[in-house]
Amino acid sequence: VSPVAVFRVLFTLIFTGKNLFRTLESGGNCGMAKDTVYRFLNSVHTNWRRFLLLLSSRVIRDELEPLTTAANMKVLIADDTLYRRDRSKHVELLSRVFDHIEKRYYRGFRMLTLGWSDGISFLPISCALLASSKEKNRLVPLRTDLDRRTNGAKRRREGIGKATDVLVEMVAEATASGIQASHLLFDSWFAYPVTMRKLLAKGMHSLCMLKVTEKIFYHFQGEDLHLAAIYRKVRKRRGRAKILASILVGIGEDDKGSPISAKIIFVRDRRSKKWLALMSTDTALSDEEIVTAYKRRWDIEVFFKVAKSFLNLAKECQGRSYDALVAHSTTVCCRYIMLALAKRTNQDPRTLGTLFH
Repeated sequence: VSPVAVFRVLFTLIFTGKNLFRTLESGGNCGMAKDTVYRFLNSVHTNWRRFLLLLSSRVIRDELEPLTTAANMKVLIADDTLYRRDRSKHVELLSRVFDHIEKRYYRGFRMLTLGWSDGISFLPISCALLASSKEKNRLVPLRTDLDRRTNGAKRRREGIGKATDVLVEMVAEATASGIQASHLLFDSWFAYPVTMRKLLAKGMHSLCMLKVTEKIFYHFQGEDLHLAAIYRKVRKRRGRAKILASILVGIGEDDKGSPISAKIIFVRDRRSKKWLALMSTDTALSDEEIVTAYKRRWDIEVFFKVAKSFLNLAKECQGRSYDALVAHSTTVCCRYIMLALAKRTNQDPRTLGTLFH
């Protein structure tokens, strides 16, 4: 059976209203049995990361980039979400993962996702299922009988690594595949100076929210200060200004020993009447451009909501194999890509679809 035929069956499950068992039981058009599908999902040789990159880069290059001007900023967006498997006991690398929203632990994984946005459409271009980097939080051990050269073994080694290191590698792969983007947007969970320096070494500027902590320091006015201390020292703008202050700080040195500058913007938080801090390693951007660009980060939250509510993320695949979970999450990303492309094609006012109908 052709792999394309098997993937087509998995891809269209969500649109037919049937699960895999009912599809194979009732339809004689599939031409395959369930063992064929399971062998396809459990294969350690399939490079799902490369497949998703090739698909997304083709859609971006051929379909979306011609619709926007070169002056429109193209960005990458990174974030992770909880991939819950609460009722599982024997899934490989199953871990106790902390949910920062509900402040409790769940069984499952962290799904780290990298997406591309032009301000109108969002496309997931890469994803990774991360187990806990601490062995004591992993409920099921890692398989040791795999050839270390296979793609499955590489994904498993990646799955028990640090999320920041995996993010830097995903950005490098996306850049090498030809996807054009100038900035990476992410939340405060990844906002570490060492991560920004690694991304800058790959040619990618960071634009992120900063966490208020006394463990991270920035070089400002000849001193190494944490964020709250910097805010107390800077001069704020008077009145009800939305942007309270804007300063330049140092976040370390590059490989050649040259200092790296970054811009921190303090903005007013409308909910708590306090302040928030945004940072950009691209100091050429104005304060308004940084705030406007960072608003796009919410697109990846919309993707997570749609994937879980409508595309059956973490619900459709009940396999115990880590490879099957990676295949399922990639299939969900492919579904979202096609839906985003259809939405852009049908709703873009510069097309002739409405006029034709």
